[in-house]
Amino acid sequence: MEIKSSFFGEQSIDPSTIINFPNGIPGFENQTRFKLFHQEGDNPLIFWLQSLDDESLVFSVAQPSIFNITYSFVLNDTEEATLGIEDPADILILIILHKGESDQPTIKGVIQSLKTRALSLLGATSDQPAIKGAIRSPLVINSAKRIGLQKVLTQMDQSITLTEASQ
Repeated sequence: MEIKSSFFGEQSIDPSTIINFPNGIPGFENQTRFKLFHQEGDNPLIFWLQSLDDESLVFSVAQPSIFNITYSFVLNDTEEATLGIEDPADILILIILHKGESDQPTIKGVIQSLKTRALSLLGATSDQPAIKGAIRSPLVINSAKRIGLQKVLTQMDQSITLTEASQ
């Protein structure tokens, strides 16, 4: 299948790799088909979620674990039915990244080398606004069935885990 992207140009993709968001993504409800791209290499930091319905719509996304974020939440019955999850190991959680200056809850305190690398992947420089993430609304994707949704978290509990330093 051939697609056009203002970010990637023309690409040939396998139709079985399309991720469907049956309800779209809030603010982009008409965009339901996406392709997840990543940089080459063994451990990509940044991924790009390209809309197949609008060649100019692409989201920069990342796994929350690279920012030391761990989620623990429950999907409601409708969300479970939408995703059709049979094995919890099939769940992929991503956060949408953006450059901005908002005071909204964001990823802060990113390790400088990670920040510099991520900035370069997003085409930004260190004198531009910081990379921020939509941590209150992660994308939840059933990687086996390629179905996704954006889970809006109304309440987030934060915790800190302290470990004993080795001597």
